[in-house]
Amino acid sequence: MPEPTVAIEIDRLSKVYPGGNRALSDFSLAVDAGEIFGFLGPNGAGKTTTIKILLGFMPPTSGTVRVLGGDPRLPETRRRIGYLPEVANYYGYMTVDELLRYYGRLCGMSRDAIRKRTDELLELVGLADVRRRQLKHFSKGMLQRAGIAQALLHDPDLLILDEPMTGLDPPARLQMRDIILRQKQQGKTVFFSSHELSEAELICDRVGILKAGCTVWCGPTNEVTGDGAGNLERIFLNMIRQNESEQQK
Repeated sequence: MPEPTVAIEIDRLSKVYPGGNRALSDFSLAVDAGEIFGFLGPNGAGKTTTIKILLGFMPPTSGTVRVLGGDPRLPETRRRIGYLPEVANYYGYMTVDELLRYYGRLCGMSRDAIRKRTDELLELVGLADVRRRQLKHFSKGMLQRAGIAQALLHDPDLLILDEPMTGLDPPARLQMRDIILRQKQQGKTVFFSSHELSEAELICDRVGILKAGCTVWCGPTNEVTGDGAGNLERIFLNMIRQNESEQQK
């Protein structure tokens, strides 16, 4: 069976929480296979809800979602997804070596595959020298790097990252950017939400802007930034304000 050309298909998705709180409203989106897609929006826009549905963690109220051509709630689809949450709560007594061994076993990897992949990834994220240090002694940035190693461990086809630049200093941001770009070079798809608009502008093929559970804008990054007369942050704020003004009319 040929690989799907669309990695993520969201069609008229709505999510209403108990009590009537509507997180998503008739929301549609398509992310091409092999692209880096930036999912942008203010707090409360519905980004985290969308990610949870994409991962099969919760069902939508209505609408459909396809991830890599399959149902995200099925194990065979989930095995092809790597996920980095915004805040990862790992057991503090574990070392990063133990963390990756634990997740590797959950993914059904062999011991030899886990060992080889762990060595590669700890070098990649710059944690090889602290691989036997307990996670409770890691800084926020170090935990974030451990998290990206965990997300990449089983060589997923789709990488979903929730605020991947959180807590990273400038050298670590550059390193994270290089890791994301490397995934694209390998034919992987990267979908990430972020408040770091300058980072999205640097690496994304396309961006989508979400406001109150609805799409405000979606398209190529160079199209929204144009010839450099405005940066993504300024355009993002203008679109959000314009959308708010239209809703008040």
